[in-house]
Amino acid sequence: MTFSADRIPRTVWVLGVVSLFMDMSSELVHAVLPVYLTTVLGLSVLAVGIIEGIAEATASMLKVVSGFLSDRFAVRKPLALLGYGLAAVVKPVFPLADTASGVVAARFVDRVGKGIRGAPRDAIVADVTPPHLRDAAYGLRQSLDTVGAFTGPLLAMLFLWLWAGDLRSVLWVAVVPAFIAVSLLALGVDEPLAQVPRRRSAALQFAAIGRLPTGFWHLLVLTALFSLARLSEAFLVLRAQELKLALLWVPLVMIVMSTVYSLSSYPAGLLASRLGKNALLAASLLALAAATSALAWLPGTTGLWLGVALWGLHMGLSQGGLTATVAEFAPVELRASAFGLFHFVTGIFQLLSGAIAGWLWTYHGSSAAFMAGTVWALLALAVLPVLAAQQRRRPTSPP
Repeated sequence: MTFSADRIPRTVWVLGVVSLFMDMSSELVHAVLPVYLTTVLGLSVLAVGIIEGIAEATASMLKVVSGFLSDRFAVRKPLALLGYGLAAVVKPVFPLADTASGVVAARFVDRVGKGIRGAPRDAIVADVTPPHLRDAAYGLRQSLDTVGAFTGPLLAMLFLWLWAGDLRSVLWVAVVPAFIAVSLLALGVDEPLAQVPRRRSAALQFAAIGRLPTGFWHLLVLTALFSLARLSEAFLVLRAQELKLALLWVPLVMIVMSTVYSLSSYPAGLLASRLGKNALLAASLLALAAATSALAWLPGTTGLWLGVALWGLHMGLSQGGLTATVAEFAPVELRASAFGLFHFVTGIFQLLSGAIAGWLWTYHGSSAAFMAGTVWALLALAVLPVLAAQQRRRPTSPP
């Protein structure tokens, strides 16, 4: 595959559009699911926190398996297609399920699909993009992803209005964009086989992972703190519900967050090459600390909307930078495995974060849950200089 000197490859654009449609589907569900679970099915905030934590942890932890398989057998696209396909097939289960266990099972399988597709998809971006464009490429893919995250809740609002708040019917709308995403991936992305040598031994693969640079393991520590600080977005929706926001307007929480996220992701990728990733990661942590503080302490909807907007800014500033840093630390033959480990750590600490936040919310109120996020964000900010020092000392990684 040949690289253009100054243009992001077509494959990255296609993967971005695939992410757009799948996130449109997923975020339509996420915009109404916490309310559906608490009001229709009668679950507690603690239960929702644990469910969200398990779901996101499942997705993240499975990425270590799919990443290993992607490197072990030199395949990217088939695993990505399997993951997106699972997420599409399970979408009809949400409106069809009559019990909490059915919805939880559907959420679990949906996140299994996300877990399978994430590491090989991120590795494809690194495989087809020249090193000097990777920050912009990851920022672009993430930005298109968040366009879908904006459009999904907007569709939820539209159909809640058209169908007089019928949550079950609204969930059916999510099926269409999910299958569009799978079709685009199947027809529009080629397997970049030439980039990934096959590994003959799984034992050799795991031994090689143990020899990843020290800076990569420091990055995983930072990732753990990020994951603890960044509560599930379900808590943003539940905060809107706690403030008595009308059901029709609850999806607006995700729209505002995703709009800021989308508008900031691609510029953040471009700025990273000028200012450095660590400067943007530091800014993102400050934005997250400000967001959780606003949600905890500012009264009424003022704190809600300011916190949601700052949360989106945090996401836009951080996501592309973290994934691009993983690509820089990992050699090409271990790239998907490195992404898998990155997502595995993310998942473990997302589960812990969801459980802690749900417990704090239930027994000490929403302010306590959000203030815990502030503490973790500030701790991550204190750890960031260690990662920066490792990056300055490491040799240039292969493209």
